[in-house]
Amino acid sequence: MKRTLLALAALVLVAAIGAGVWLYLSLDWVVKRAIEAYVPDIIGAEVKVAAVKLAPASGEGTVTGLVIGNPKGFKSPRAVSVGTVDIAIDPATVTKRVVVVRRIAVASPAITYEAGRNGSNFDVMRRNVEQRVGKPAPKARGAETRLIVERLTIRGATVNYVPELPVRGATISYSLPDIALANVGKRQGGVTPDELTKIVVDALIERMAKAMGRRALERGIQSLPELLGR
Repeated sequence: MKRTLLALAALVLVAAIGAGVWLYLSLDWVVKRAIEAYVPDIIGAEVKVAAVKLAPASGEGTVTGLVIGNPKGFKSPRAVSVGTVDIAIDPATVTKRVVVVRRIAVASPAITYEAGRNGSNFDVMRRNVEQRVGKPAPKARGAETRLIVERLTIRGATVNYVPELPVRGATISYSLPDIALANVGKRQGGVTPDELTKIVVDALIERMAKAMGRRALERGIQSLPELLGR
């Protein structure tokens, strides 16, 4: 009987080690599935990722082919398309309650800012996020991990504004000034993924609105001679 119990214990130990090795080697797949399954619940729009490449030892990696769809009711096929997102996580904090993200660098995203009857597509996503912020995490996820992001940048973004109704000359395309956020969540001892999403969406909406206003003003001034018949 004793030998049987020892054999069973050894079997369980081997299985546990095997599961740990599989998880370690499959982090790319785990992160990809987490992004595609968890983020849509926050923003209310489909999210797809082409690939995730992570180096567990260094905590550095890349997310490629990130596509964020639009909430229901919008005609554009997507809100954001990103070729590459570079990330770096402090490996020592991965199993901690508060995970330290050293860097999130979003390169050259293509953004569609579409107007709608109840606000833009990003306004709708922000409202979806706000409904989640502050609510307890589902029991299936257990205690929710909190994040400290030391540096988050969005560089080289281009925005295409799409009006609610097709009006000639109303579509505006412009470059978005770079966004840089530092030490997000540090003062609070970490933020939840929901809170981090809201911070990023808020920053995008504010920057897009200001840049679009300037672009619309420039277009108005440039077309003035034509309107005056000169």
